[in-house]
Amino acid sequence: MSDKDAFIQQLLAADQLDGILVFDRADLRYLCGFSGSDGVLYLSEHSRIFLTDSRYLEQARQQVEADDIRCYKSKLSGLADLIEEARVRRVGFDAAGVTVAQFEELQRLCPLAASFVPLTQRWETLRSIKNSDELTQLKYAADLNCQAFAQVVPLIRPGITERDIALELEFALKKLGGETNAFDFIVASGVRGALPHGVASDKAICDGELVTIDFGTRYQGYYSDETLTVAVGEVGGKLRQIFDIVLEAHDSAIAAAKPGMRACDLDAVARDLIAGKGYGDFFGHGLGHGVGLEVHEFPPLTAKNEAILSAGMVVTIEPGIYLPGVGGVRIEDTIVMSETGCECLTSIPKQFRQLPGTGPN
Repeated sequence: MSDKDAFIQQLLAADQLDGILVFDRADLRYLCGFSGSDGVLYLSEHSRIFLTDSRYLEQARQQVEADDIRCYKSKLSGLADLIEEARVRRVGFDAAGVTVAQFEELQRLCPLAASFVPLTQRWETLRSIKNSDELTQLKYAADLNCQAFAQVVPLIRPGITERDIALELEFALKKLGGETNAFDFIVASGVRGALPHGVASDKAICDGELVTIDFGTRYQGYYSDETLTVAVGEVGGKLRQIFDIVLEAHDSAIAAAKPGMRACDLDAVARDLIAGKGYGDFFGHGLGHGVGLEVHEFPPLTAKNEAILSAGMVVTIEPGIYLPGVGGVRIEDTIVMSETGCECLTSIPKQFRQLPGTGPN
């Protein structure tokens, strides 16, 4: 029995379920291989049935691992027919993948005897431990980041706009084999560096600024995510100070990461260091998040998450300091938890890097 099958069987038994409905696209790809945009998987103790519409029927036959593949004209009515046919009375579903409207309609269509059980905390851990094949894809996606950035970094000079940097990264990643952007790339220079989600704008890079670049791609369904902050020309004073603090927090968290510790305790390694330097009020987001078939997934590394980190979990380490009216720094690597510590999947060097400006260097 695979780890995936064992997870499902344990969930069926623990919640006394007759079956589970899976709607979420990432979960569908993980559990049965389907990469289309419209489908549902029904899992029970002895069978798995995949349902989709006519647009994806042939694709499903090529991709999906299931005992039966069916075509529906209407997703919810097709599910209601299946539930009635299987005579199930207690059905779990991935609550995050279902809207309230869908849930209410499914209840209306199904027999009154059927009850639906939302799966929340246990379900969110489904994809948290990556196997060797998944790690290979994640590492390949991360390597694409490194190759693309090496091509683009010579272009980062005074006068080029943030948007142009983002576009060049996108072109490079796609030429290298990336499927799509992981998210809208963040390129935030100068005072815009104080925006944690400063999506690339038409602002031109100026001499003496820090530039924060957060980017990633998708390969075979798996994502990369990486952030670095570089200097263009001479940068000193408070900007250089916060860079060094963020780099120390980043390095300290990676050095501390090990299986068995709580997510909140790893967050505290970086957060306490930044607070101790007087910048605690300027690091407002969590230390990181899981990465896999989604660019943000379980486990979140936050001050409130007490989940235990385990070998095989892939997470980002991305502390930052953001000073309104001054600028900001974020440094991010994606790591995989090992049996004794962690290993970096991303590989762009994160030490202070000064690129040529308009003045003497």
